[in-house]
Amino acid sequence: MNIPVRDREEDYVNVNPLQTGGRTYPDTRKTITSYVDGYSVCDWCVGALDKTDKPPIQEFLADVSKFLGMDHTLPTNGCRESKYAVMHAITKPGDTIVVDGNAHYSTFVAAERAGLKVLKVPSGGAPKYLIDPEGYRNVIEVVKHDTGTPPKLAVLTHVDGSYGNVVDAKQVGEICRENGTPLLLNTAYSSGRMPVDGKKLNADFIAASGHKSWAAGGGNIGLLSTTEEWGEKIFSHSKDYTIKPLEILGCSTRGSAMVALMASYPYVKERVKEWGREVENSRWLVEKLEDVGINALGEKPRNHDLTFFNSQTLFEISEKHQKKRYFLYHELKNRGILGIKSGLTKNFKMSTFRLNRQQVEYVAWAFEDIMEKNPK
Repeated sequence: MNIPVRDREEDYVNVNPLQTGGRTYPDTRKTITSYVDGYSVCDWCVGALDKTDKPPIQEFLADVSKFLGMDHTLPTNGCRESKYAVMHAITKPGDTIVVDGNAHYSTFVAAERAGLKVLKVPSGGAPKYLIDPEGYRNVIEVVKHDTGTPPKLAVLTHVDGSYGNVVDAKQVGEICRENGTPLLLNTAYSSGRMPVDGKKLNADFIAASGHKSWAAGGGNIGLLSTTEEWGEKIFSHSKDYTIKPLEILGCSTRGSAMVALMASYPYVKERVKEWGREVENSRWLVEKLEDVGINALGEKPRNHDLTFFNSQTLFEISEKHQKKRYFLYHELKNRGILGIKSGLTKNFKMSTFRLNRQQVEYVAWAFEDIMEKNPK
């Protein structure tokens, strides 16, 4: 089988929001080469992945808990598995939970699998699609009125993957605590990119994505962190196999993805300190693109590297171009830029995460050049 070599990170400026935060470091790539074989972290197995000290997984997880401002952490097979683990552990089928209207589909799938009823906190709609923290108070009151009890869980997407809006998690957490509802914070696009302290944000649980925001590359890996109050319930062990955490079915990711997460971790801890620069780059690009008719949706000024753009001008160009709706993808690729899905011209997402200012300026120039050479 002929599998082509992937050269996207080496030969192009990659602006794909799914990939920019998961981009690995050279040291990470070197480290994982000796761990690509199956169950590679189980050479010195002590019966549970989270107790392993060679490689130092137990030490790593303890440090991650401090990094996230939480008390206990387990590795999972992804952010969605983290969300499901919490739902399954603290609810029962038929219970009602509250979820923000910008949540990723996997939040709803996890709730469906757990047999839960979901009430949404709606966004404010176009063009900003903001989630008002007070919306949680309103929906919680609806649940209390209809069921006689507060929701068993509230889920907040800290930064949504569509518009890159940063929600005031602390305020949402305060509302949840006032009503006795625990808060699960989905940090798929926040922790690992920007500073996140769970306790300061009033979160009871944090779900994190290794491949989206912790520089762990393409492997499926996530993290689940919780406070001391919920640790025993969330991380309870099997009755028959007492060393195995029940909600992740004993052990989760057992190969190179785990090592990639660990090897990138020192860089992740440092890069969150540069979040101000990331926001500055995002705002700069938005300003430049809006000057040529490519408009950003979501909150303004931007507070995240992920931005959803809309351009009637690019769409009108595509209608006359010989490549039609695929013209933008090819024009950008010809200029050494990838990451916008092929076939999109009117609506698309980009991320400037970990691009330097020269690269950000180049992206802005590329769009300007494309529009100049392809008048509508």
